[in-house]
Amino acid sequence: MLCPKCHSLEDKVIDTRIMNNGETIRRRRQCLNCNYRFSTHESIIPVNITTVLKRDGRREEFSPEKLREGIRMACWKRNISTEVLDGLVGDITIRLTLLPQDEIPSSMIGEMVMEALKGVDEVAYVRYASVYRKFQDTKAFVNEIKQLKKPEGDKVVPGEVVLPPKSEESK
Repeated sequence: MLCPKCHSLEDKVIDTRIMNNGETIRRRRQCLNCNYRFSTHESIIPVNITTVLKRDGRREEFSPEKLREGIRMACWKRNISTEVLDGLVGDITIRLTLLPQDEIPSSMIGEMVMEALKGVDEVAYVRYASVYRKFQDTKAFVNEIKQLKKPEGDKVVPGEVVLPPKSEESK
């Protein structure tokens, strides 16, 4: 395994843990060149999810690591454990493998991630949504936050600008 610090290929495994109900293995490693310690995660890449269809029409190989990195960035500096992140990635990957098609639109993956993050951490959800939905201004953030607080039947239509009610003083 390539050391992230000195780029040596020589390392030793100092700890191995099974995670996510046996779907992931976390290995703690130590570089034999510089003694830097780092973790790696191993998981099975499902055979039937081969391609992700991107918004711009490109096709890309499905990567659980890329999915994990996107979720990790949304959860940056939030009190969310690695086990929870691995669980989200595992759950989404399993749901994708159960789909009949082998080409998955990236929009479907993005919606699954947002649905999962909404139940874990609202700040991480809004962060992910801001990138996924390409928020252009603060109004988009405000609208997304308002949608979090509304019952399911009162959702705002995407693109609709919702302004706060006028106070008595501004009339």
